Amino acid sequence: MPDPVPALRDHTTLRLGGPGRAWVRATTDDELVGAVADADAAGTPVLVLAGGSNLVVADAGFDGLVVQVATSGVRTDAGDVDDASPRCGGIEVTAAAGEDWDRFVATAVDHGWAGVEALSGIPGAVGSTPIQNVGAYGQDVSQTISRVRTWDRVDRTQRTYTAADCGFGYRHSRFKAEPGRHLVLDVTFQLRVGDLSGPVAYAELARRLGVEQGARAPLADVRDAVLALRRGKGMVLDAGDHDTWSAGSFFTNPVLDAAQAARLPDDAPRWEQPDGSVKSSAAWLIEHAGFGKGHTSAAAGERVSLSTKHTLALTNRGGATTEELLVLAREVRDGVGERFGVTLVNEPVTVGCSL
Repeated sequence: MPDPVPALRDHTTLRLGGPGRAWVRATTDDELVGAVADADAAGTPVLVLAGGSNLVVADAGFDGLVVQVATSGVRTDAGDVDDASPRCGGIEVTAAAGEDWDRFVATAVDHGWAGVEALSGIPGAVGSTPIQNVGAYGQDVSQTISRVRTWDRVDRTQRTYTAADCGFGYRHSRFKAEPGRHLVLDVTFQLRVGDLSGPVAYAELARRLGVEQGARAPLADVRDAVLALRRGKGMVLDAGDHDTWSAGSFFTNPVLDAAQAARLPDDAPRWEQPDGSVKSSAAWLIEHAGFGKGHTSAAAGERVSLSTKHTLALTNRGGATTEELLVLAREVRDGVGERFGVTLVNEPVTVGCSL
């Protein structure tokens, strides 16, 4: 029988969203697949809920079954985590979809497994990371993912995808391209064994560490530096800090063609991509379109605002509604479009609502 139905606001980092029609908490792969497969067979809409860090749920909630991914466990190709021995300088580590992401990163750093240390402090669960190709501070999960095991809801069978088959791009994957089709069961990472990180690719992080960009640093130092940077931007969850009542970066950095990039102001950030496109900074565009830190909207009201620490985060200041947040999001998106001719794309998934 489905569990009692809580409000989704109690299970999302934005603390927004009404109830589901029904709710199941799945602690094993069999429970997870069974709940989703049975609902699919019955024609019942399904919302798969993991960490709730990348969701904007309508005030009316979700008229279907909420399946909470609560699976857990981390293992290596050598067996138990604490008994693992490296092979040729590397190790394969598999984490269940419901494992807390930052706890997984902390485990990797503690055991001397390099490759995810710059992704410290990101809220959410392991199973969500390949969908968005989660990244920060010069790392993204596609650099270390070896394979992703899924339940294919269309063909009703298990499938395992190697990294080459995942279609990874900037905040994109085959899983995001086919929303709802692939239920992630676990993710396997190929990590390097050693005390030092990979080359520090992000200039801000290198400055914080006091090293040259491209140099290496101790894993624990990188984790500590990333956590400090994220806390300074309100990007580490803290119940007492309304700047963290957010879905993280609300808009992705826009990827432009050469003509679009040429129309930006001379001082706008530009990062050339291998395919000839140009990435710019959503935060820079938002701020230079007139939306500073802490910006509130007369139309949305003061219960929502841009973070007082970081213009990319839209925050719930307490007692807000999803509709108020969306009004603010539209104002920012449309303002950037009018000022720069660039349409920002929201990163969080919307449920029962849209921009």
